[in-house]
Amino acid sequence: MQGEASLLKEIETCREQMSRVAVENSLSSNEVLQVSRKLDALMNQYDDMTQKVTSHI
Repeated sequence: MQGEASLLKEIETCREQMSRVAVENSLSSNEVLQVSRKLDALMNQYDDMTQKVTSHI
């Protein structure tokens, strides 16, 4: 599993990519949906990571 800082950077990069793709295509295009799904997965991974940390406190 990647570190928190690395994962946050990847999330930000994916957000930027989704914004670019959305400007170039319609919001319902397959390209936007693919990037959105990737972003969702990254954010879920981050949520899982942070919940494990806070549950140990």
